[in-house]
Amino acid sequence: MAADSGTGAERLAALADERVDHRFKGLPPDADGLTVGELAAQRRNLFSGGFTTPVLALSAERLDHNLRLMETYSVRHGLTFAPHGKTSMAPQLFQRQIEHGAWGITLAVPHQVRVARAFGVQRVFLANEVVDAAALKWVSSQLDADPGFRFVCYVDSVRGVELMDSALRGAARPVDVVVELAAGEGARTGVRTEAECAAVADAVAGVDTLRLVGIAGYEGEVPDADSERVRGWLRRLVALAVDFDKDGRFDGLEEIVVSAGGSAWFDAVADVFAGIPELSLPVLKLLRSGAYVSHDDGHYRKITPFNRVPEEGALQPAFRLWAQVVSRPSAEQAFANAGKRDAAYDLDLPEVQVVRSDAGERPADGVAVTGLSDQHAWIRTDEGVELRVGDWVGMGLSHPCTSFDKWELIPVVEQDGTVVDYIRTYF
Repeated sequence: MAADSGTGAERLAALADERVDHRFKGLPPDADGLTVGELAAQRRNLFSGGFTTPVLALSAERLDHNLRLMETYSVRHGLTFAPHGKTSMAPQLFQRQIEHGAWGITLAVPHQVRVARAFGVQRVFLANEVVDAAALKWVSSQLDADPGFRFVCYVDSVRGVELMDSALRGAARPVDVVVELAAGEGARTGVRTEAECAAVADAVAGVDTLRLVGIAGYEGEVPDADSERVRGWLRRLVALAVDFDKDGRFDGLEEIVVSAGGSAWFDAVADVFAGIPELSLPVLKLLRSGAYVSHDDGHYRKITPFNRVPEEGALQPAFRLWAQVVSRPSAEQAFANAGKRDAAYDLDLPEVQVVRSDAGERPADGVAVTGLSDQHAWIRTDEGVELRVGDWVGMGLSHPCTSFDKWELIPVVEQDGTVVDYIRTYF
């Protein structure tokens, strides 16, 4: 059965009925047996309400700020927005993004599409080629059962087209596809040359199970990326769409999809897409940046386009991981009880920002994480810095994609420490 909006709304509402128990780390032990909604209604304080460390917190104010900022940005630049949901895999955040103007949600693998559909998402852009026959049959069943469901995915090979066609024969609706132009030699997925793109498009045209609706790619994979190289690749993407349109490859459609946009170069996407010439059909300029929703204190903080164009505004890091000092073996070394199982570490180590003690909260000057074990953060302290066993350390995190996937139920915390909601994730 298709996941219509009513079913999705009911399932979203039902998240508040899930019981709190041992599955969800960091939550108060005395909350076991309460529903998530009941616990949220208690508005407990993160620091005095029985939460155990480590615990990941999502700032309510900063989350709201980031949602509003990207909505405004997309409207200002004439972009349609399909944020990459694999960053969070949180249906509540999918819904909030859609409420803030998102066209739909971008995902990476079929399992993630199943989660989105279970919670009523009606438009999905799958930024990958799908050659799994079982997954394709499921997508086809969703399309056949729900006329309002829109699904678009990549194709990047003739072989892929053949496999998709074999799995989809007999389907009532074709699957919409976009040819993925690779970001260059040595990049990740995608077709390397324009001639090969045309061959893939020809293969799509030769089957009834697929429908070519546009061109797409990911500029974040441009080798040795800088502004000039990224814009050069984006111009190739646009030129390919123009050529395909001149060749009549989009005849019979209502619109042409042209899509790009990670979280590092969406200013370049906006600039180049603003120059797309008039085509035979309206163009859906689809931006897919997803890391903005929580932003971070590492990788994306350094490379956000808002750093290059500050008049557009600024995203705010919304995550903070709280841990306690459990060992202070020397004047220069301490250990906190959060490690690789709790903190994103694939790009940058956590950044200690604040210390909470009996005396209150203070900046973490002279305190730094130097490494992570499975359940410990290795902390170095400068000479004379006071840090005691039992103190709480609040850490900023890098790369939100690998922060969300370590926590299944995340407290949403107001600035004064009041927990007002909980975000459920499905990785």
